[in-house]
Amino acid sequence: MDREKVINLLNSSRMYDLTQALSVFTPPFPGEMPLQVHFFKRLTGSFGGGQGANGQLIEWSNNSGTHLVGPRAFHSGERSIAEIPLTDLCGEGVVVDISDQVSDYSLYTPEMIMEKVDVKEGDILIINTGYHKYGWDQPDIPNPEAQGGIENKEFGYYLRHPGPAPEFFQWALDLKLKLIGVDCGCTEHPMNTNLRYMHPREFEKAEAKLTNTHGKTWDELFPPESYHKLTHITMPKEGLLLAESLGGELDQLNNQRAWIMIFPIPYMEVESSWSRGVALQAPDGMNEQEFYNLMRQVEMLDMTLPFSVQTPQWANYVPLSVNYTKRVGGQYFGLGRNNAHCRASFHLATHMDGEKHFHAAGSTIGETPFEKWFGPGVVADISEFVSDTSVYTPEMVEKVAKVKKGDILVIKTGYHKYGWNSPDSDEFRYMIRHPGPSPDFADWCLKKEIKWLAVDCVAMEHPMNTIQRIWHPKTFEEANQKLIEQYGAGWNEIYPLDKYYQDMHLNLFPKGIIHAENLGTDLADMESGRYYIGCFVQKGMELASCWARFVAFKEPG
Repeated sequence: MDREKVINLLNSSRMYDLTQALSVFTPPFPGEMPLQVHFFKRLTGSFGGGQGANGQLIEWSNNSGTHLVGPRAFHSGERSIAEIPLTDLCGEGVVVDISDQVSDYSLYTPEMIMEKVDVKEGDILIINTGYHKYGWDQPDIPNPEAQGGIENKEFGYYLRHPGPAPEFFQWALDLKLKLIGVDCGCTEHPMNTNLRYMHPREFEKAEAKLTNTHGKTWDELFPPESYHKLTHITMPKEGLLLAESLGGELDQLNNQRAWIMIFPIPYMEVESSWSRGVALQAPDGMNEQEFYNLMRQVEMLDMTLPFSVQTPQWANYVPLSVNYTKRVGGQYFGLGRNNAHCRASFHLATHMDGEKHFHAAGSTIGETPFEKWFGPGVVADISEFVSDTSVYTPEMVEKVAKVKKGDILVIKTGYHKYGWNSPDSDEFRYMIRHPGPSPDFADWCLKKEIKWLAVDCVAMEHPMNTIQRIWHPKTFEEANQKLIEQYGAGWNEIYPLDKYYQDMHLNLFPKGIIHAENLGTDLADMESGRYYIGCFVQKGMELASCWARFVAFKEPG
């Protein structure tokens, strides 16, 4: 399989978004931190951070919205999210719709699933319980017996959804399932979590139903010690991954097979992470099994930097902090887990700048159409042509790669080697002295109708077209001298401020050409050329920018 075949395969496949919208209105897992969004910067200025951009500081729990639960959530010695390879997050799988067989507090069994679909060894299994209907962004569910005449969404989504029967997880381990995903608040039954203590009235109802259907109390059916060993030791050691709060276009895949991908932000210190869930089905006219065989051959290259408290933020932004509010040994024997509340601004690590970051009338990340994030693209390695504070041009890009109209363009300056996690780390060069685009670069992007841009250093802008020119006058003088040597004129002549200040933001974002920053990792070894490129970004409805997983797809070898 050659490169163009990979690009054509992915570009013509049917793609489904399995991600629930994330908002300040998204209820968190009970007792945890809901998403908080604070503008600490605005274009003309805001308290706490000043002027220059629409910059957000957020606080959140990783269990809000669509997210991956890694092994470290239950076993502190197991892998963090950043240590999980892409191949463990993707593969052939099946979406099973059991919504007609389950109800409040009920249990689902392997038999219910196998009656509907053929589950194969090594599959990714996505379970549609029907309880995504209680998602915060879904229409109300009428119920004359309920208060107000409608079902309580948060109680339905988090406290009353069905969960796995006692034999379910062992069945999943025996089948060597890669990952189990659900469309409700938790992969476990809510009454096998601390919610049974937070909401004793709900537990009374659940136990009454269980006694009626199974003739046993909750602890008789789920003996605490053996259940704890299964879920907190055996499952994490086996590497079974869990994805929760799926939604989006899930109903379109009921009882169908698909190639499923769950891509989390690659946290180093944290056990769970926001994720984008995507499913692919064969292009029209292609045999389903042929499609899966071809997808198994496709190589995925991760261009995302690990996300860590050590990651430096852009100047005057707020770094990442992590506060563990739960530990596996700290709450209710058999029911505890590791979970952190986090706080950060977006302009650190690998992230996508949305239109709203600089264009007040533009789309947020969550409002951006799903198809914007994927497509054919180009990696252009121009590292041989650039140096500290130098300027790169469209001609340099076209010298190393053929850029087509509508492409995604990833510019490889080589400055990823100065990133925080590199043996050659040099934070000042990475943040302040990296090269940037020439005055004609934005116009060239518009002519090429570039879908979105990405770069392997801290900013798509030349640092001297930002406030860094004021904060670092010596570096500005160095850049100015280089520009005189290259163009025969100084900075203010070549880049007049009223036209070129934050050029790649202010001149391109209103036209829909946004960009990603801080790419790296596998990009270090990628050659110039064409790839299929994806940005797997959380669907944040109020977010001006957001961290994401950036993946390039190519032929094997």
